[in-house]
Amino acid sequence: MGSTSRRGFVRRGVARRRRLAALLGATALAVTAGGALAAPAGAASAQSAAVDFATHCVPPPIAGIPPIDGTTTAQITVDKATPKVGDTVTVTYTVVKPAASNPTELDLPADIMTPTGKVTLGGAQTGNITVAGPKKNDPVPGKGPFPSFSMTGTFTVTAPGAITLSPGDYNIHTSYILELDTPCTVTNAPAPVSETVTATDGSETNLRAISLGSASGSPGASVTVTGSNFTPGATVTLAGRSGGSQTSDKATVTADGQGAFSGALTVNDKTTTGVVAYEGDSWSDSKGAPPAAYVVIDDTPVPGNSQKLKAKVTAGTLSMSQAGDTVDLGSVEFGSGGTADGDLQTVTVKDHRGGTAGWSLTGKVTDFTGPGASIPASNLSWTPACDTAQGSPSTCQAGSAGSVGGEGATLASAPNGTVTGGEFTVDAKLSLKVPAPTPPGSYTGVLTLTLT
Repeated sequence: MGSTSRRGFVRRGVARRRRLAALLGATALAVTAGGALAAPAGAASAQSAAVDFATHCVPPPIAGIPPIDGTTTAQITVDKATPKVGDTVTVTYTVVKPAASNPTELDLPADIMTPTGKVTLGGAQTGNITVAGPKKNDPVPGKGPFPSFSMTGTFTVTAPGAITLSPGDYNIHTSYILELDTPCTVTNAPAPVSETVTATDGSETNLRAISLGSASGSPGASVTVTGSNFTPGATVTLAGRSGGSQTSDKATVTADGQGAFSGALTVNDKTTTGVVAYEGDSWSDSKGAPPAAYVVIDDTPVPGNSQKLKAKVTAGTLSMSQAGDTVDLGSVEFGSGGTADGDLQTVTVKDHRGGTAGWSLTGKVTDFTGPGASIPASNLSWTPACDTAQGSPSTCQAGSAGSVGGEGATLASAPNGTVTGGEFTVDAKLSLKVPAPTPPGSYTGVLTLTLT
């Protein structure tokens, strides 16, 4: 073979080895670039946190690299921390701290990676969100740290309550000499919760309220009614109520530019038990203020040889009691992870106020602390249930299933109404997600219930 031919062969061999080295370097990048997720500036909510989880990555067979098991540190952020049902929430899954460095001496070029992945929803809404990132990355020097990348996606809120978001599986597609994919899966799915959003049902909160100048009067007396938080400029009807029915006593006023008013209502009906104010043709939960108590003092003279008989029903209180103060959630084997399950000690709510206001029972929990470690409060979830005692004017509503967390969630409630009250039994199934590497020992958290 001539010297020219030998030099051409050598050059082609060197070029092919360089291309192969470049390919292997790019593949190694795809395998190990599952690192920390960091939120774009201003995107992280107060609840968003970076979490660690074991990851299993499988390089393309052509790379000749065995599967790699490592740790991914991830953070999920959202653009809306308190969305309403029907809202679209944008989710960002960003890798900023790779698990390893470039294993080769070869410099890798920019813009060769296209990441895609999943974000797992839990709590009040379950499922997976598909996220994707642009084909964009900084150059990587030989033996240097890998660059960060971001993936975004959206989901529509379909249920009220606490919705948890955990980082899921991801794939790195590399376009350098060949088109290759490297899938990375969560070893012990699901990964820890990184972000929690609290969704509301989307209905408008009615803050309309009234107060009376006096709580009683003779038949035909005028009572001053003061209102707030009505629609500015709206015509507001003042009316007497007898139990759940409206009496013939009515008057109208106009709310000012701040939604406030002050007017007078002449009360003639001796059966009056309260006064209401509302916008529109009739009183409703959405356009009216709850009734304010008012009593007509019947001063009609007693006929001769007669006796007037009186009886009184006094208002009681809103209270709760619980069957016990300790719940045993069972155990989880070290190294395997899983859930520790149990039942909330039954709570009994008694509403003996006899008014029109409803009630709400909420709970929040601390982190579970143990021997040198802790389990986040967000790992405790519940499925509430509520039963109404026979004969109760109100009907209780169980809260949404989902994470309890340190911010709290609703266990049960009863709405405002014309007549409210009664007795209610509240229970819940509890489940604590215990990560696989949690050290053996006893872990304790405190669940605080608040009735308002």
